[in-house]
Amino acid sequence: MNVSGETVKSAALAALLAGGLWVIAAPAQFARAQQAPSAAPGAARPAAKKSSPYQPVKIPKPAKTFYQAYGGVDNLTVRQTASGNLIRFSYRVVDPARAKALGEKTAIPYLIGQRSHALLQIPVMDKIGQLRQSGTPEAGQEYWMVFSNKGNLIKAGDRVNVLIGSFHFDGLVVE
Repeated sequence: MNVSGETVKSAALAALLAGGLWVIAAPAQFARAQQAPSAAPGAARPAAKKSSPYQPVKIPKPAKTFYQAYGGVDNLTVRQTASGNLIRFSYRVVDPARAKALGEKTAIPYLIGQRSHALLQIPVMDKIGQLRQSGTPEAGQEYWMVFSNKGNLIKAGDRVNVLIGSFHFDGLVVE
């Protein structure tokens, strides 16, 4: 076996560098092991609550102006109830003539989740009827309607679209 001196030198240098990298990496691994909580293998750890890094955005001023001119309403809010099984959409009437179509019983409201693509409807109770306010709107009054969110398909922070007849209110954030 004929090995040149240069090959031996390069092999020794490679071994020295590899050993040096191991010496550098070992303290970092030891420090991580010391910081990790000592739990028995297979023990369940409590799940950390996941939250969205994005903050809800209020409706921009041009959109508010558009909804006032288009539908005669402002103060559009979409909120999840405490149980999460219902989502409440509310609005304040500014122009009753334009907002009249929102209160018609023949106009069927829908709430569509942009993330989940869920289509929610207003539940109908046997003796009460639809869970919404209908009738002739009055200026300055706030009106509401409640959508069934069975299965919690739409969560707080999601963006939704509300469709009532020919009216479309897009990109509202669930609070």
